[in-house]
Amino acid sequence: MTHAEQPLSGKVALVAGGTRGGGRGIAVELGSAGAIVYVTGRSSRAGRSGLDRPETIEETAEQITAAGGTGIAVRTDHSRPEEVRALVDRIAAEQSGRLDVLVNSVWGGDPLTDWEHPLWEQDLDTGLRLLRQAVETHVITSRFALPLMVARGSGLVVEVTDGNTARYRGSFFYDLAKSAVIRLAVAQAAELKQHGVAAVAVTPGFLRSEAMLEGFGVTEANWRDGAAKDPHFAHSETPAYLGRAVAALAADPGVMSRTGKALATWGLYKEYGFTDADGTQPDWSAHWAGALEKELGPLGDPL
Repeated sequence: MTHAEQPLSGKVALVAGGTRGGGRGIAVELGSAGAIVYVTGRSSRAGRSGLDRPETIEETAEQITAAGGTGIAVRTDHSRPEEVRALVDRIAAEQSGRLDVLVNSVWGGDPLTDWEHPLWEQDLDTGLRLLRQAVETHVITSRFALPLMVARGSGLVVEVTDGNTARYRGSFFYDLAKSAVIRLAVAQAAELKQHGVAAVAVTPGFLRSEAMLEGFGVTEANWRDGAAKDPHFAHSETPAYLGRAVAALAADPGVMSRTGKALATWGLYKEYGFTDADGTQPDWSAHWAGALEKELGPLGDPL
């Protein structure tokens, strides 16, 4: 491939929480754009995380390399500062202090989310665990990774969230976590701007992750059959779509103009022209306006 086809050739990225779902999609697409990608998570061939899912960071690293980048898997628990410090020290040593892209995509909160009860009826320990897993991990990772970007005077931080508006997300702790992640981008942007480093939050639409496919009883090969259960599933998108949005941002020399903003695949594809893996351009916002707004109200303006 030419440099134009691989605009991130020679760039170094860290995708924290890249085992599956949106994190994996981002990691692979950064690799497709030519980046060296360190992909981290707790699920490894050496042992599964508490989620007990089959995907591993090694698989993601292999997909990164197969896509045209360099994938490096490092098993890391991002709730443990000492492990994150060791990870960043390794990147600094191996890449001469270079880190161009940091993606905070750690989540792991699905089994901790209570969609049935209001705050006062929820298990407090479980809710606080969700916040530690989904928010504190991002803070810890940025704390140790940002000095590499600040020292070079350039870089991009991406906080992966769900939704880019103030709309309530259906469960107290889930809503707090996803909203807080957007605020992390805002706060980092304010402190990093003078150092030439951008920070944004990015959300997918209806993400067709591995777990979502399983929940609908389909595979990526026959995913459209899932629309029989939920017609809105026909408007879902693959993790690659989110990945291509992030890769486009990382390759944009003018990305600083977006710093501090909460962005979405449905807006970014219009500006950068990328497509989903099948060549389509899903637009969750447009679908919401046409099919869900009357029932559920407007999606809301971006934060």
